[in-house]
Amino acid sequence: MKRMTAATLLLLVLFSHIAFAEEGVTNPPTPPAAEQAAPAQPAPEAASAPKIDSGDTAWMIVATALVMLMTLPGLALFYGGLAKRKDTLNTMAMSFVTYCIVSCLWVIYGFAFAFGPDIGGIIGRPEKLFLSGVNVGSINDLAATIPEYIYVVFQMTFAAITVALASGAYIERMKFSAWVLFSLLWMTFVYVPVAHWVWGGGFLAQWGALDFAGGTVVHINAGIAALMGALLLGRRKEASLKPSNLTLVVTGAGLLWFGWFGFNAGSAVSANGLAGAAFINTNTATALAAVSWMFVEWMHTKKPTVLGLASGAVAGLVAITPAAGFVNIKGALVIGLLAGIVPYFAVASIKPKLGYDDSLDAFGIHGVGGILGAVLTGIFADPSVNDLGKGLLFGNPKQLLSQLIAVVITIVYSAVATLVIFGIAKVTTGIRVHEEHEITGLDESQHGEKAYSL
Repeated sequence: MKRMTAATLLLLVLFSHIAFAEEGVTNPPTPPAAEQAAPAQPAPEAASAPKIDSGDTAWMIVATALVMLMTLPGLALFYGGLAKRKDTLNTMAMSFVTYCIVSCLWVIYGFAFAFGPDIGGIIGRPEKLFLSGVNVGSINDLAATIPEYIYVVFQMTFAAITVALASGAYIERMKFSAWVLFSLLWMTFVYVPVAHWVWGGGFLAQWGALDFAGGTVVHINAGIAALMGALLLGRRKEASLKPSNLTLVVTGAGLLWFGWFGFNAGSAVSANGLAGAAFINTNTATALAAVSWMFVEWMHTKKPTVLGLASGAVAGLVAITPAAGFVNIKGALVIGLLAGIVPYFAVASIKPKLGYDDSLDAFGIHGVGGILGAVLTGIFADPSVNDLGKGLLFGNPKQLLSQLIAVVITIVYSAVATLVIFGIAKVTTGIRVHEEHEITGLDESQHGEKAYSL
């Protein structure tokens, strides 16, 4: 008993010493009167003022570069390898020119309208046209620890790849001039408003819709545009998916996966535990989706194709995107498993039955995968991962309803706006190449070049 008492006293002495050492800054000994002129701590206003953090800034610069890599060269290689040999360059050029167009328009007006102060829940106030007021020391309220310039470019890379994704449904038959016009109009009148609704403080955000990195804003938006454009363009003369270079496809898929860590983990806009959760959820769901797609295809067609592995990985990346920073690892596993199954049947069964010509399955993978991920976010959002999200399984059925409403609104708006934009393009530039140009290939007819000189 005496030993226990002595040990207890010793522990209390040690604990008191440690506690005093840790509290030395906040509870120092009373200094002499001459030293009490300055306050011991800064005023609350100064302590809470936004301040650029070098660690967050470094991570977000890397994340932004990773998302840029997704479009060039990731998506360009992935789509280019899937296209026919005679259309490879044209397909890659569509991603290339879109990135350039969006890069310019975003700093002129895109960022201002998407992330400016809210006007009626619909669009941002154009206070930052031409990045007016943005400087080396400015900080955006949505990214309080990094320079605003970095946040502007980070969001620009999202806009660029969203537009480029839709091109997968249009390749091998769309005029390049029509695509350039489409990129300009679609970014302006579709991407920018939807981004504001969800991420810029618009009405969907006010209604509680969750989208961590782009389920509605990016994938549903682009997937529906892909479907509408494919229906308006009509079927190709040779409506088949026979990849010209699977090596490019695998390389592009790998770069997409690599860049997607910036896409999802970067959407935490900080180098913190939430970024870590989004990172591991992204990798886990993607890996499981690739495997589940492979096994479903293996059972369905008797062959586990490399194209299937790559497609499953992309489907997993798409589905986990809205949920990456909201779900726990169990939720990520369920999302990954379903992402390899549902989009597969959308591509392998539903598309042939309906007969639309979505060249590279942009709708089947991005549209269907985005819808799946957005809905599952409403089920699996775990408040212990992110207190902004609480799903059905954690006692909040309203979250699932909010997700469904956001999905439906995005589908309807994207579909209608895309139809209008295609109508404008049809009147001004025409939307489809001549039949002989399609037969010759768009590399030569649109650009006067060849991807391969063999």
